[in-house]
Amino acid sequence: MKITVIGMGYVGLSNAILLAQNNEVVILDVLKEKVNMINEKKSPIIDNEIIEYLQKETLNLKATLDKVEAYQRAELIIVVTPTNYNLDRDYLDTSSVEQVIKDIIEINNKAIILIKSTVPIGYTDKLKKELKNENIIFSPEFLREGRALYDNLYPSRIIIGEKTERAQKIAKLFEQGAIKKDIPVLYMNSTEAEAVKLFSNTYLALRVAYFNELDTYAEEMKLASKDIINGVALDPRVGNYYNNPSFGYGGYCLPKDTKQLKANYKNIPNALITAIVTANLIRKNYIIERVVKRNPKIVGIYRLTMKTGSDNFRESSILEVMKGIDKKGIKVVIYEPTLIENYYDNYEVINDLENFKTISDIILCNRLDTNIFDDILEKVYTRDLYRRD
Repeated sequence: MKITVIGMGYVGLSNAILLAQNNEVVILDVLKEKVNMINEKKSPIIDNEIIEYLQKETLNLKATLDKVEAYQRAELIIVVTPTNYNLDRDYLDTSSVEQVIKDIIEINNKAIILIKSTVPIGYTDKLKKELKNENIIFSPEFLREGRALYDNLYPSRIIIGEKTERAQKIAKLFEQGAIKKDIPVLYMNSTEAEAVKLFSNTYLALRVAYFNELDTYAEEMKLASKDIINGVALDPRVGNYYNNPSFGYGGYCLPKDTKQLKANYKNIPNALITAIVTANLIRKNYIIERVVKRNPKIVGIYRLTMKTGSDNFRESSILEVMKGIDKKGIKVVIYEPTLIENYYDNYEVINDLENFKTISDIILCNRLDTNIFDDILEKVYTRDLYRRD
């Protein structure tokens, strides 16, 4: 099948590579540097499987800046443009999705359009009516940053937002590219599929918030947080996963998805959904106060990335913690090896690790994945109890 994927983030690139094993795939982006890298078989993002597949696998994959070239011959077009949360509107900004789909229809009104961007519940049906086009389908993605292609090769489930024969053909494309066999496949209306995405991520955020609040209690009461979590997690109904405390949930998906679901609950009774969003803010404020109580002159921030194995700063919880400490009048410096600039958002970036360790009175680590601070552990403040995720 001739397939076009729009967007070269984790979702777009991992889907393009998965499908390019057995189909003719064109991937479209607006950044020339990214397009050139893909055509040179280099990955513009950090993801081990993406890097490996680009270098070693036989892929029918071409990157382009030309939307006419990308759209005109495509039978299936997958839309993975960003939908950032608009705080003023208290809703996801879906303008990039709408503009892209309007362009597609103008150039090729016969293509099936599969939305994989995160959208509000009810969005796809509304868009189909507005654009008078029945070829628009929603399909949620459940991919982790840094492991996106792996999660496409071994998917937990495939969900297509339509109960039709063409929906089955689309699902087969994703099954065909996967390594995992006997993948659960669900067909449902697009609105229910949109709800699956938001409710899934909000449940994950709930787990993060729960174990963070457990950790807050343990820290305040001077209890061994790890012992309590280990005991709780041995109940098979709870499970020993997604339970490592942090400075708060962050990244590209959980913050915006929880806020969008909260917005979708307008005029619908709820307590828990709203509380999840509030709990994350409380946790970050708690971390700020813990640091401030130690009266440091200089606080060092070790890595801005959201988690181990990712190069993404978007909505990283450490960013709000950093800004909160700065507002208390305490100097903040950053160690982030992926930054080449001397300043990030007006904060000084120190590229020499030993200098960073020396001048910092406290070093904040949301995720501590190395032993580089063994000589100054008394300076390190982290809630990373398991050195993972």
